[in-house]
Amino acid sequence: QVQLVESGGGSVQTGGSLRLSCAASAYTCCMGWFRQVSGQEREGVATIGRDGTTIYVDSVKGRFTISKDNAKNTLYLQMNSLKPEDSAMYYCAARRAGDYASLRRERYPYWGQGTQVTVSS
Repeated sequence: QVQLVESGGGSVQTGGSLRLSCAASAYTCCMGWFRQVSGQEREGVATIGRDGTTIYVDSVKGRFTISKDNAKNTLYLQMNSLKPEDSAMYYCAARRAGDYASLRRERYPYWGQGTQVTVSS
């Protein structure tokens, strides 16, 4: 079992930045950030594989950067140039087996509780 604890959410104005963190209680090969707006499906935002390969959803490319500190089992998401449409609950996800990054949520058995990001115009 892996526990995931997110932090770093908050409220910012359009164009602002936030950095999300996700601390894992054990080794994980592959991790990702997903987000969900109430009433909508949870969407993959950015993921990172065992070899450091990353995948981003088109809407955040060039603005968000995912990274992982393997020594600390901690995942990060640097979010710049934030837009109101980025407002959502952001969830950290992880799996222990496999190699590749994936934006498919069914690939991840472990999930954090979420951290809210609100971007005002």
